[in-house]
Amino acid sequence: MATTGVFNGTNLILKIEDTALGHTTSCSMTFNADLPEATTKDSGGFQEVIAGVKSGEISFDGLVAYDDTANAIELADYLIAGTQLTCVFGTAASGDDVYTVEGFLSSVEMTAEMEAPVSYSGSITTTGSITKSTNS
Repeated sequence: MATTGVFNGTNLILKIEDTALGHTTSCSMTFNADLPEATTKDSGGFQEVIAGVKSGEISFDGLVAYDDTANAIELADYLIAGTQLTCVFGTAASGDDVYTVEGFLSSVEMTAEMEAPVSYSGSITTTGSITKSTNS
C-alpha cells in the first residue's frame, strides 16, 4: 500500500545496481535546472530566463560494514573503474513513486575517528534522463 502522510526517513532507501546501500544514515536526491538568462531591453527591468539543461545528484552517508553487499569498498571500486551505475531512490512500499537514474560516483569518502564508528559518504552525478515509476 502506498505511503501516506508524513513518514519516517528510514523508509527512504537508495539502491545501487539493485542492492540497497548498506547501513546508510541519510540519503538525498537533488534535481537541478540550468536557467539561461534571456533578459532583453523589452523585459521591463525584470530578469527573464528560459528552460535549459536539467541534471541531478544523489548524496549519501552511512556506517562502514565490510560484510554489506553494497559497501564503501565496492563504491570506491566503482569510482576508480568509472563504472556507470543504475540507481533507484525511493521507498520499498507498493504504490510509492521511485526515481531511477544512471550515474557515476563523483566522490566516495571514508572517515575513521578515534572511538567512533567508521563512516562513509559520497555522491553520484546523474547522466541522461531521470525516470519516475511506481513500485508494484
